[in-house]
Amino acid sequence: MGLLDGKYAIITGAASARGLGKATAQLFADHGATVAILDLDEGAAQAAADDLGAGHLGLACDVTDKAACQAVIERLTLAWDRIDILVNNAGITQPLKSLQIEAAHYDAVLNVNLRGTLYMTQAVVPVMQKSGGGSIVNMSSVSAQRGGGIFGGPHYSAAKAGVLGLTKAMAREFAPDQIRINAICPGFIATDITAGKLTPEMMETILTGIPMGRAGEARDVAGCALFLASDLSAYCTGTEVDVNGGSLIH
Repeated sequence: MGLLDGKYAIITGAASARGLGKATAQLFADHGATVAILDLDEGAAQAAADDLGAGHLGLACDVTDKAACQAVIERLTLAWDRIDILVNNAGITQPLKSLQIEAAHYDAVLNVNLRGTLYMTQAVVPVMQKSGGGSIVNMSSVSAQRGGGIFGGPHYSAAKAGVLGLTKAMAREFAPDQIRINAICPGFIATDITAGKLTPEMMETILTGIPMGRAGEARDVAGCALFLASDLSAYCTGTEVDVNGGSLIH
């Protein structure tokens, strides 16, 4: 018996083969959920959904476009009649220093990571209110907590710190509706977003700061998302869960 039997789940930015979203989608499907993968590229989203098995959906959605978010939620509500889980996974990063950040960099990183999380949540909450509750999982980052220093620039740290504030404030607001909203803060995870961009020296420096001595894997984050999406975490809301191999232990 799966932890998500009979549940309907949406995961944004989940088409990338080795990304956190795809690993989360696979684990959710393994635990009985019907999953919709949203991504900018509809073909890639559908291919990723097909990988999960029959009955899962892949749809195009630009999370920075509020109307697009509303439209895709309306479509899924018609198809499913309910939405139980939303994972706001869509995100981008840029390895810039503070003085290199231009307006376009700032807008791009803040829009996808932070505005997209707000817009998708705004679209999903009324559906969850009607059906008596749900679980929303937001993707933050260790860089929000430790002040960057791994890969993304300060604007990425700012966006992911914003996700934490948004998570806690919305968790407080929607708790009476039995909508739980929690954040995951992954540490250094080996995914497509960092693949090939780190020198061996950079990798060695990163690993010396992780007590468990290894980079995280996408499935490490997926397991935490499963916990937060399921009834195992029924009394958890407004939390930030660290998945970082101990790298924040002082």
